[in-house]
Amino acid sequence: MSTSPTVVLVHGAFADASGFGGTIRLLQAAGHTVVAVPNPLRSLSGDAESVRIRVAAIEGPVVLVGHSYGGAVITQAADTLDNVTGLVYLAAFGLDIGESCLSVQNGYPPPMLATEGRPTSYDAPGAPGGPDITIDRGTFHAVFCADSSAADAAVMAATQRPIAAAALAEPASAAAWKRLPSWFQIPDHDNAIPPAAMEFMADRMGASVERVAGGSHTAFIVHARATADLIGRALI
Repeated sequence: MSTSPTVVLVHGAFADASGFGGTIRLLQAAGHTVVAVPNPLRSLSGDAESVRIRVAAIEGPVVLVGHSYGGAVITQAADTLDNVTGLVYLAAFGLDIGESCLSVQNGYPPPMLATEGRPTSYDAPGAPGGPDITIDRGTFHAVFCADSSAADAAVMAATQRPIAAAALAEPASAAAWKRLPSWFQIPDHDNAIPPAAMEFMADRMGASVERVAGGSHTAFIVHARATADLIGRALI
């Protein structure tokens, strides 16, 4: 029986798990078991519990991988999971206790997402309160996936999944990176999370860092090989 960890991928806001397609194919070709779980994007505590339940049911060791807001989710979800052996952050939030995805960016130059996010006129279904947030379709390409083609960006914009504003403002109640080894992919042209904020989060967790020159917030899509290799190092 193989003891190699299962790779569990957690997508972030404004996206779904389909963006992991290239990375999944490469990991599977290398013989790894991969699962991409749904992230409800309703509240940090609820989303983390959703992921925790699914990961707890997996037999054997697990490496959790989170993109963007998914990083905040895995940071909290893994805190009480004995089968998680490592955390991989892809242009993500690695929050400390008491921080939110919004507060950890204080003091850094606001990214394009700060002005291009659009609140809905209605309360977010299934969230504790407040609107959903989407990215303006006219600027989606530049904000979210500038290193992808215009055609691919148009599809991502049309299929983007909104995140409840409450999820971005909710403080974290756990920080699993304090007890687990971490890896961090930082794109230097990210327009959704300030790269300097990611540098700060990666440095304090003592993560092994890989920088992507010219990479956007979804650099893992264009640079699937580098992403699969980074995850592979976390599996050893």
